[in-house]
Amino acid sequence: MTVTQVPAELRLRTIDGEERSAEEWTTLFHLLLVVLDPYTDESAWIIDTAGRILEHFSEADCRPAWLVTSRRPGGARQFLGPWAERFLTFHDPDREVVKALGLERLPAMVHLDVDHQIRGSAEGWHPDEWRKVSEQLAKILAWSRPQIPRPGDPLPFDGTPALG
Repeated sequence: MTVTQVPAELRLRTIDGEERSAEEWTTLFHLLLVVLDPYTDESAWIIDTAGRILEHFSEADCRPAWLVTSRRPGGARQFLGPWAERFLTFHDPDREVVKALGLERLPAMVHLDVDHQIRGSAEGWHPDEWRKVSEQLAKILAWSRPQIPRPGDPLPFDGTPALG
């Protein structure tokens, strides 16, 4: 299913319990989400690579963030380790946000603009697709582009079903 915009009232909850609508999270800044399923090896394989990409945009006018489909906030923290403290981390136990984003495979990277429109999305780990999403975001923000892939990054893979 191709989704081009998420509902303004879609709720995103952080692992610290703060909850706001998509409209509130994107009022001033674009949102760059890396979506992971902590119950799969495939999502674990991409954590460091995805963290590097999020880190690249951490000083830009956007919110780099994780969206983890763990059952509990503590599960997201445990899965991400120190990465959970470095970036905004959302918790999506019922995969409602994943559904609203129209994702079919995880891991994924999604760019939501300030009007909560999906400006780019990449599913599974296909470096060319992730590069396109990040290059488009960099162009919009007048920011540098991260190198994707880099030596040491995983080989491409399709990922796992997004809805579990």
